[in-house]
Amino acid sequence: MADTPRPSAKPTPAKPTPAKPTPDSTRRSEKSRRAIFDAALALVGEVGYPKTTIEGIAARAGVGKQTIYRWWSSKADVLLEAFIDLSAQAAQAAGRPEVLGEHAEYGIPDTGDLAADLKQVLRATVDELLNPKFEIPSRALAAEGLVNEALGVEFVSKLLEPQLQLYVKRLRSAQDKGDLRPDIDPRIALELFVSPLAQRWLQHTGPISYAYTDTLVDYALYGLAPRG
Repeated sequence: MADTPRPSAKPTPAKPTPAKPTPDSTRRSEKSRRAIFDAALALVGEVGYPKTTIEGIAARAGVGKQTIYRWWSSKADVLLEAFIDLSAQAAQAAGRPEVLGEHAEYGIPDTGDLAADLKQVLRATVDELLNPKFEIPSRALAAEGLVNEALGVEFVSKLLEPQLQLYVKRLRSAQDKGDLRPDIDPRIALELFVSPLAQRWLQHTGPISYAYTDTLVDYALYGLAPRG
């Protein structure tokens, strides 16, 4: 009697291979952007602006040149955005909640006390100017801006002037409240305390400190004539 064939056992279904997590392109892009900023600022401080190249920035940041060119058209554009980002970091580290958006502009506080508000912002500026991470590349670019007019104009128009306009806005607010003469030009007035600080820092004509900037504000707001 022939053996009855036994039904073959059903094969055990294979376990599905877990899907690999999709790389987070946003996180990867931010990491690359941060590396590029750090590399650009470090290089310009070490070798100066003329010798800083996109190739050098890419090599230091560990990215390809095309990664940089995908986001910026020139090394000047990279450095400009790197400085704006650096200013935002400084504002956050100083606990200034006034940082606005991606351009790292901050508003000057308006507490109703103009002198105190200006002193607060200028003290934060002193901290920034004395921070080697900011000071070294800043000096390199400031020096280059004296001989490279196109670079100097671009950095003034895109980085410095927008920041100065924040002082203009605060001074106009003080005018509206009657705290300043209505006939003054705020754009000129701000130079009474901003320009001496910049000159002293750039030319090493003296130390910069909180006491120094506080005094600049007092002299600018209250004048030099005896009070009577």
